[in-house]
Amino acid sequence: MRKKKILFHSNHSKAFTGFGKNAKNVLIHLHKTGKYEIVEFANGFQWSAPKLKQLPWRAYGSLPDNPALIEKLNKDPKLGRAAGYGANMIDRIIQQEKPDLYIGAEDIWAFNEYTEKKWWNKTNCMIWTTLDSLPILPDAVNKASEIKNYYVWASFAEKALHDLGHNHVKTLHGSIDCSTFFRLENERRAQLRAINGISQNSYVIGFIFRNQLRKSVPNILEGFKMFLNQEPTSNARLLLHTHWSEGWDIPRLIHEKGIDPNLILTTYFCQNCGSYEIRNFNGQQLQCRSCGQKKLNTTNTTHGVNEHQLNEIYNLMDVYCHPFTSGGQEIPIQEAKLTELITLVTDYSCGTDSCNPESGGIPLDWCEYREPGTQFIKATTYPSSISKNLRKVFNMKPEKRLAQGKKSRQYVLDNYDSSVIGKKLELIIDEMPEINWDFDFSFVKRDPNYNPPNIEDDSEWIIDLYKNILKTNLDASDSGHQHWMERLRTDMNRKQVLDYFKSVAIKENSENSKVSLESLIEKSNNKTALIVSSADASTIFAATSLLDSFHETYKGTDLYFACHPNFHDILNGNPNIKKVLQYDEQMEDEFLMTGRAGQKGYFDYYINLNNSHLKNITSKNCYAFR
Repeated sequence: MRKKKILFHSNHSKAFTGFGKNAKNVLIHLHKTGKYEIVEFANGFQWSAPKLKQLPWRAYGSLPDNPALIEKLNKDPKLGRAAGYGANMIDRIIQQEKPDLYIGAEDIWAFNEYTEKKWWNKTNCMIWTTLDSLPILPDAVNKASEIKNYYVWASFAEKALHDLGHNHVKTLHGSIDCSTFFRLENERRAQLRAINGISQNSYVIGFIFRNQLRKSVPNILEGFKMFLNQEPTSNARLLLHTHWSEGWDIPRLIHEKGIDPNLILTTYFCQNCGSYEIRNFNGQQLQCRSCGQKKLNTTNTTHGVNEHQLNEIYNLMDVYCHPFTSGGQEIPIQEAKLTELITLVTDYSCGTDSCNPESGGIPLDWCEYREPGTQFIKATTYPSSISKNLRKVFNMKPEKRLAQGKKSRQYVLDNYDSSVIGKKLELIIDEMPEINWDFDFSFVKRDPNYNPPNIEDDSEWIIDLYKNILKTNLDASDSGHQHWMERLRTDMNRKQVLDYFKSVAIKENSENSKVSLESLIEKSNNKTALIVSSADASTIFAATSLLDSFHETYKGTDLYFACHPNFHDILNGNPNIKKVLQYDEQMEDEFLMTGRAGQKGYFDYYINLNNSHLKNITSKNCYAFR
């Protein structure tokens, strides 16, 4: 029996992000079972990035290899973001790998156009996404009926989608590597405090977070100030493990609230030697006490502590407090629980899973505000609730605090551990059928000349347009159908809608009218080479000076030259050229043209004049072709 092939699409499994950590945990688990063939599709990396070759499974990046194309896409922020999520390469990897199961573990907007893809639901498709606010994002609701295997990271999102009638949605928490985080022995905890200059009798309150505006820094500072006033002998310290050069202006907030900055600690990381220090904030680029280099900065996503060091930092704390406006899972909460800390968490969004009685956590009260534009419900945590519950833990008997901390750890082991989530994922995968890849990816030509008959019912009329102009079958439940019904009711008439459908048909025919390269290459036993250029006439003319020396060096090689049709006259009749081709953007992708990692290309040798300097290419160094 062949192994099922899984295409896992998310942040790269070595990325220091929540999605990245989850990808690493579940892919390692699935790989160790030996039951599956795994392919990783890593967001934000180029298709052939060398870093992706250092894994026990195949991996490809979501971005094209061609830097010029990436630069072009990034000029439009919307296109650039979509490219980072794989919009330009997803069809290529699906057709190349032909998976039995596609798993997309990302923000929901990463999959905006996927449900319209030819392959969607022809293979098994699963979306595993984070949703963080009510009402649920419209994209997540509108696509729900088209996502057969729909999983969310937090139970509040499952309940909200069930309330909207989408009862097939289920919760599958993001996975945590529980082996990394644990409570250290008391002697080691005391030693760590001594190393970092923290008094053994200090009450250390911790908050580990990316310094984003949705993390409630003003609220925790105000709550900390109230706690100090109510417990003046606590010798309390607030440890903010974050980067101080983005997001909230923390020094300004500390000053505004009249808090002694010596009571606020943070984590510094040395980019040179990899050590960390816990100290008061005093700017960036400080001198490291371990190596002496001025490479010490507050920890950040580019240069930050490893998980062994992070575990030590949790073990410096007496309590963990995580106020936020909303979140998909907030992994530091689970990590803190694993070190047997009592966690104080805003009782909203994913926080509801971490502050219920069985979790060992304590809920923080909040009031609602609305995010401008989206009108999402967001939570602002009451500083008084933060102070009240900090006092509750501070005055808790030591044995009760320890017991509640152990309960917190067990809750994460039972509900978030990578082996638990991995086994749940195995069951999901094993219940899915194997896929017989016999369906056709070829483009069906649209018909912009079609004129519909006189259909009285608007719904049937729209379905007829989709079927006969765009060659797409759908019914009244489809979101596109619902969109056009609304437009007909509000601001458009039938003629305008028909004109729009016809314009889309013309556009799609144009975009898909490219002749396949394979059909343009003449059959021969000779090797083949391609020169490609989207440049002007002078560049094309200058390039012809290379062709005699190329012909002498690579005898018996068929040379193809691709450029814009306006310049074909410069090349036509050149005895060194087998055939002049029309320039196509896909020719900019070197690895598509020449092949890589077991994939056959079209040409044996390749040079892109857009990325070369003609003055440096002579008869003596025609090795530029490869």
